[in-house]
Amino acid sequence: MYAHMLFQHLERTGWVMKGIPHPETVSGHMYRMAVAAMMLDHSDNVDTNKVLRMCLVHDLAECEVGDITPHCGVSDEDKHKREMSTMSSLTSLLNPPVGSEMFNLLKEYEAQNTPESHLVKDLDKFDMILQAFEYEVSNNKPGWLEEFFLSTEGKFRHPRVMSWVAELKQQRLEFLKSNDPVQSASNSELK
Repeated sequence: MYAHMLFQHLERTGWVMKGIPHPETVSGHMYRMAVAAMMLDHSDNVDTNKVLRMCLVHDLAECEVGDITPHCGVSDEDKHKREMSTMSSLTSLLNPPVGSEMFNLLKEYEAQNTPESHLVKDLDKFDMILQAFEYEVSNNKPGWLEEFFLSTEGKFRHPRVMSWVAELKQQRLEFLKSNDPVQSASNSELK
């Protein structure tokens, strides 16, 4: 439990690097992913309970290793080893069935070889661009966080998440247009 308390305050590295005041925490990120998972149903052709649980454990190791991004200079292999070692330690402190389930969910997520793990990866990326859009809007900086959107281009697999992404992109496009001085000028000339 102490690890989760630390985790609750761990800010997401990408947002910190962009200088966002009071950035989202890793815990907040996983919570929102879990809420998104609750919007799934049987028509999504996955074990929704497993998806929800995987959302809640996929970043738990970050309470000790930190939120390592590609910009941190840590190889994917080293990051994976650190996270697996940390999760092994954390889950060994829990009641064996619970700890084992949590560790197995993380391994499944990392392996990316099941429909559930693919969907959780999609939810992870979707939450990132949703959060990026929220920061662009709240800071009134259209297009400011474009790199986060570009990093996910063409990487979504699940139809439900793809529809959410399309809706988000449409909302973002409208936001970008409404804040484009050239577009705004031509719109006012039409009136």
